[in-house]
Amino acid sequence: MRANQFKTVVFICTGNYYRSRFSEYLFNALAKKHGLHWRAISRGLRTWKVAAIEGPLSEFAAYRLTAIGVPFDRMRFPIQLSEADLEKADLVVALKRAEHYAMMVEQFPAWADRIEYWHINDMDCATANEALPICEACVKSLAKMLLAEQKRQEAPAQLLRSGAKSKIVFGPKRFRIY
Repeated sequence: MRANQFKTVVFICTGNYYRSRFSEYLFNALAKKHGLHWRAISRGLRTWKVAAIEGPLSEFAAYRLTAIGVPFDRMRFPIQLSEADLEKADLVVALKRAEHYAMMVEQFPAWADRIEYWHINDMDCATANEALPICEACVKSLAKMLLAEQKRQEAPAQLLRSGAKSKIVFGPKRFRIY
């Protein structure tokens, strides 16, 4: 599949420094490994509060990504979310509703109720040892769900390409595809 045919998920957090960046890199590694036709980008809602003070990437995110063997760009600085990012996305996930909903209403009111929200605490509420495994589990779950949906959509096309003839037989409380 060509790169421009990939669907896009945007992970959003406050600074695009810790949770969203971790999610982006992990998701892209999983997508590549499993042949998932999705790619992730990450953005922040208030990057100016973090980037100038903290630098390009959280040391906790970098440590965990290294520990699980996921490549990442240590030098890329946080990127502010834009309307164009939202418009181009197939899925948008903000990492904590209690933290990001009000920011979305303030900056992108038309989008605040159109995106998915998770509940992954930032460093002010949880340690990296608490938050990153939850983040990792959520990203893996999302990738698994998207891969299952991709395979479900590809199955009929694969049957047709193979020349197989199929019919659906309905019975009591179930159906079978032959």
